[in-house]
Amino acid sequence: MHDALTEIAGLARTERADVVLVSGDLFDTGNPSADAEAAVFDFFLRLRDQGIPGVVIAGNHDSAARLASVTGLLGWVGVQVVAQPTANPADMIRTVETRGGERLVVGALPYLSERRLVKAADLLGGDTGAWRQKYREGMGFFLRRLGEGFTGSSVNMLMAHATMDGAVPSGSERTMQFDLTNSYTLSGLQLPPGAQYVALGHVHKPQQVSDTPPAYYPGSIIQLDFGEAGEKKQVNLVEVEAGRPARVHALPLVSGRELRTVRVDLENVESRLAALSDFGGLLKVVVRAPAGTALPGLKDRVLKLAPGTLAVELDAAQEDLATPDLKREGLSLMDLYERYHREKRGELPDDLRAAFREADELARTEESA
Repeated sequence: MHDALTEIAGLARTERADVVLVSGDLFDTGNPSADAEAAVFDFFLRLRDQGIPGVVIAGNHDSAARLASVTGLLGWVGVQVVAQPTANPADMIRTVETRGGERLVVGALPYLSERRLVKAADLLGGDTGAWRQKYREGMGFFLRRLGEGFTGSSVNMLMAHATMDGAVPSGSERTMQFDLTNSYTLSGLQLPPGAQYVALGHVHKPQQVSDTPPAYYPGSIIQLDFGEAGEKKQVNLVEVEAGRPARVHALPLVSGRELRTVRVDLENVESRLAALSDFGGLLKVVVRAPAGTALPGLKDRVLKLAPGTLAVELDAAQEDLATPDLKREGLSLMDLYERYHREKRGELPDDLRAAFREADELARTEESA
């Protein structure tokens, strides 16, 4: 991540950016490592040294309270943070006076969970469609109020961390059962018409999801897991003046180690991995073998041939992977999911464990309704 952020800071300098917008998910967990925090803060210091201000909102992977606690400090280096929605949406509007004399107005809407908009009491009555409509109505209120801060003499932009209708997930979001399939989404018709550009966060795959106003997910800046293997990463450069349409240019990123999944038959492990000796990225190696095959030392064999391997999986017959009822007896749904994740992808991350537990609790609430 550090290399990608350094590359982005360099692009901001060479492209003479007036401001940098970060639409959430500065971190991939609410309790980031010291190295992750150092990389993000170093990025903001690089922008400060170049005289480039920033506007940041919290995403669903961020701890809003944690970001709120450093809002004052980041303000000293020119970064305006909107970590949490407020009862008065006008408090979420930020302005930047650019070096070129333009005034930028940003309506900044951080991630707002559906649980904060659709209260528990509402969940106990009504169907799923009604809950989603209530979510749209609540988000629509914030979006309308933010749009009221736009003026004809300023450059007007909206930032939001949310899921838009029609958004296409990346491989990692499908793997993690990301909520595009059953989700609380927004319609492009709800976006304030006065916005000249809408900077979106939440979906990792770069894409445009609305023409009027133009709304884009620039996507994640590195391949975050093997579900995103092969995806090209980018940032968006937006050229815009007051009262004129925005011109959006995708700037490809080359930093970050490439991820690749390699599927090999057991008898071809050595020859196939030897052919990848020049690959400088990180691998997930899936070994195909007959059901019931004992493979002691398989991981050591793979690592010896390909030291850049992060995960080794055995692709056996489906019936061999199924968990017999006897083995499932006495295990909770959380236990079963942890076992499945460990077998398929490695140890379960804390943030994914918390998300699964929350989804399980919500499902139980719905069943008891």
